[in-house]
Amino acid sequence: MYNWSTDEEALKNDPEAHAIWKLEQMVNFGLNDEKLSTTALLKYWDRLTLDPHRKSVLAFLLHG
Repeated sequence: MYNWSTDEEALKNDPEAHAIWKLEQMVNFGLNDEKLSTTALLKYWDRLTLDPHRKSVLAFLLHG
């Protein structure tokens, strides 16, 4: 994943913030041949800032 506006090295000092940021980037802007972790999505679900339409589709896929 490429992101020119975020210092990933500094963000990696906080593993939880980095995990949330990475999930948001992958969902909102593309996976780049990576797979989403269902466990991570469920763990951080309430803290993710996602496009509302994408979040509703993911909620349907995760929760049925």
